[in-house]
Amino acid sequence: MFSKKRLAATAAVATTAALVLAGCAGGSAPEEAAPTFDPNEKVTLNLAFWGNDVRADLYNQAIEAFNEEYPNITVNSTFLTFPEFWEKRQTEAAGGGLPDVMQFDYSYLRQYSENGLLLDLDPYLGNIIETKPLDDKILKIGVVDDTTYAIPTSTNAWGMYTNPVLLEQAGVDEFAGGSWADYTEWMGEVTDAAGGQFYGGADYTGRIQNFELQLRSEGKNLFNEDGTAGFDEKRLKKFWEEGQDIRDGIGIPEQTVEELKPLGGFDSAKTASELTWDNFGAGYLANLGASYTELGLVAPPVTKEGAKDLYLKPSMLHAISANTKHPEAAATLVNFLINSPESGKIFGTNRGIPASSTALEAADLDPLSTQIKDYEESIADRLGDAPPVPIVGYGSLEEKFRVLGTELNYGTVTVDEAVDQFFAEMDVVLNQ
Repeated sequence: MFSKKRLAATAAVATTAALVLAGCAGGSAPEEAAPTFDPNEKVTLNLAFWGNDVRADLYNQAIEAFNEEYPNITVNSTFLTFPEFWEKRQTEAAGGGLPDVMQFDYSYLRQYSENGLLLDLDPYLGNIIETKPLDDKILKIGVVDDTTYAIPTSTNAWGMYTNPVLLEQAGVDEFAGGSWADYTEWMGEVTDAAGGQFYGGADYTGRIQNFELQLRSEGKNLFNEDGTAGFDEKRLKKFWEEGQDIRDGIGIPEQTVEELKPLGGFDSAKTASELTWDNFGAGYLANLGASYTELGLVAPPVTKEGAKDLYLKPSMLHAISANTKHPEAAATLVNFLINSPESGKIFGTNRGIPASSTALEAADLDPLSTQIKDYEESIADRLGDAPPVPIVGYGSLEEKFRVLGTELNYGTVTVDEAVDQFFAEMDVVLNQ
């Protein structure tokens, strides 16, 4: 028994506008709250998620399955596209009216939790929300300042996709692993063999995630729990200087990248490798076309042998509003959407590789999803704890890093100038 209505886009609030957060009631469950949900209590919950009609249908199926077990909980679900979803949440946050249960994005977790907008889930862990199917590393992902505010529905990891068709044409073997210098050399071999038809890859120093990978190998974070940077100007300069040989002819030219938009070099079959999150594979295959049935997926280069440089990142999470009137029922719904075999069977990998072992066992994995699952198992020795939840404003710094990487490839800024510009931007974000 549920209803679903489609919300209109909320154009009045810009996606990049600062979130005006209203004061909320405390973000923790009341001490007198029962550890389990009363199955006889009639409850109505609002559930919000981003996605499309396909995902909406999956959520409807999941709610139907949920109601077979909990017929007394009515779930009203709404969905929007990703930008509109967060515009709507900004408006609701200002008015204190967030939905009971929300699909949540990692980049917003610190902002909302630190402003008292999300429920402390710790009292429900191990009671209403099952924890045995969730690895400790996964549970830690939703923790801010020692409090659990969200549970991942699914995970992904940083990896390197390769194009087997292009590698066969170039007569070059799959990247066998090694250092970042080894990777640059391998890209050069592909580029030389391709004779200008395609390239070994792109300048990896244009992605902040690759910088983070190197920092984690050194026991550092991009940004620490207290919001401070885990690197200085000298370290960033060293990283950007690593990409000079790639920018000087090994990698795909930036002008070519611009001409290929909205596709990228990899899904245009112009580069033979791409360092990215492993859940991007389905999109790459779709864009490459029917002639491609598979991709390579290998671990990224190594900075320091034995380092725990990789980590599982949530594709998305579920969180509960601090102002919900029914925290036990909301936690019951979250548990079902994350842990139940029914949810795993219904969603499959629509939300990413299920984070819960019970949901994963029930999911029907296609060949690419199986490949991603096997990849994440293969990098177990390199997986460390997730870094601190992203700082408020991380998205703007990630974009600034990307833009400066583009300008370095065009040659419109020097490495020293790029470092100065990034630190100036970072100073504004960290001290706002």
